[in-house]
Amino acid sequence: MLYFSKLRVILIFIFTLFFILIASLNFLKTDNKYFNKKINLGLDLLGGSYLLLEIDDEPVIQQKLQNMTTVLRNYFKEQNINIIDLKLIDQTISFKVDSPDKEQVIKNFRDEKSEINPYYQSFKMHQFNLDEFNDGFQVTLSKQGLIELNISSQDQAIEIVRRRIDEIGTNDPNILKRGNNRILVELPGLDDPLRIKSLLGKTANLSFRFVTNDNADAFGVEKLKYENGIDEEIVSKRIVLSGENLLDAQPKMDNQTNETVVSFSLDRVGAKRFGKATSTGIGKQLAIVLDGKIISAPVIRDVIAGGSGQISGGFTFQTATDLALLLRSGALPAPLNIIEERTVGPDLGQDSINDGVISLAIGFLLVMLFMFLKYKIFGLISNITLIINIFMLLGILTIFESTLTLPGIAGIILTVGMAVDANIIIFERVKEELKIEKNPILAFDSGYTKSRTSIIDANITTILAAMVLFFLGSGPVKGFALTLSFGILTTLFSVYFISRLLTAIYVFSNKDKPKLI
Repeated sequence: MLYFSKLRVILIFIFTLFFILIASLNFLKTDNKYFNKKINLGLDLLGGSYLLLEIDDEPVIQQKLQNMTTVLRNYFKEQNINIIDLKLIDQTISFKVDSPDKEQVIKNFRDEKSEINPYYQSFKMHQFNLDEFNDGFQVTLSKQGLIELNISSQDQAIEIVRRRIDEIGTNDPNILKRGNNRILVELPGLDDPLRIKSLLGKTANLSFRFVTNDNADAFGVEKLKYENGIDEEIVSKRIVLSGENLLDAQPKMDNQTNETVVSFSLDRVGAKRFGKATSTGIGKQLAIVLDGKIISAPVIRDVIAGGSGQISGGFTFQTATDLALLLRSGALPAPLNIIEERTVGPDLGQDSINDGVISLAIGFLLVMLFMFLKYKIFGLISNITLIINIFMLLGILTIFESTLTLPGIAGIILTVGMAVDANIIIFERVKEELKIEKNPILAFDSGYTKSRTSIIDANITTILAAMVLFFLGSGPVKGFALTLSFGILTTLFSVYFISRLLTAIYVFSNKDKPKLI
């Protein structure tokens, strides 16, 4: 147990030195992409923004029911069932059918294999409820249908929120679900929270529609205002092109007008529609509408058949960049409302760092002092191992570019205690072996061997608990679990390789002393 081959000694040295060098990257400035890894600081240490967003599901529910009215009309038409007075009012679809067709309608809705009303086998429930009302029917979303719709819109919203935040380049954002209709966003080190709020607060529904000269009360048109809130135009409700057909959008400078614009490119279907619309609409104004407001309404001068174009509207480069970002990331399924906002200032974050470092230093020094007073030279070996252990832990966190939070620092402090605990178990076991074994080499060898099972068992149970915390916890709990898990791994390595190697060197060099420990 105390014997180390030369190859093993070299491997231990290289392995240890590697992680120490990686840990040192946190204190160095380098532009090399391979050596530019650092530990990220969490919201509680670096400062930043905390936003709790709530999804307004009303538009999603309304759109789902609106689509359902179209499905009902087309489906029953194919079934030769005549629907009368089909309408949608207050999230309820109502319609009438001839008496002989009522049973067929009920069967189509309540059959588990229904083509128009999905059945959730696990909940024994359909997506829509069908109720007979007077001489007709009413269709509403079921409880499970609402839940499934909320979950779907939440998943889609999280993906789009993540895209928007990633485009800005925020360090290690934390984006989590909260219930069925809320999203938690933590953004460490955020310099411009107002910009993030603006980006997340926009649905980014883009559409291209023709400006008309019709009266505002005419069928199929509506009056929309420009972004300045003053000017307005009457535009057709018919959408020529939507944001779904957008492939890419980028800010750029127009060399002819010397203004900032947003250039965009369309997919094959979008390019075909755009080409047809511009060929038939030469001389007309094409309104570019974002979230119900007109950005600009340029006059079509020529056919645009290449599947690309540009949006102008008196943008600054920042507003053009943000608009391009919104268009690239896609439209949110529903509006997001900020219901809670907290900002952690960098000064408070620095205070947390200082307090964490001080607590770590005090705990570290007290442990080292105890070990030295209790075990003398072997306490010194434990202290050297402990320092190396901390550097190795920082090295692993650096490789994965993990986020360090205040609870994460608590995990490091706990690692310090657990690391010396393993050494104490070993040295106390060695003392017991020295009482019955006169050869110190055999006594130390036996001490390490017989204590190994207890140490490994104790650390395995701790790492299992840490894994549960990591997978079931969130935010700060995950930070604690992460540093504790990595700390246990580095502790086992440092105790059974580094500390044992240093102990072996000392024991073999002083094997003739009457009392080693």
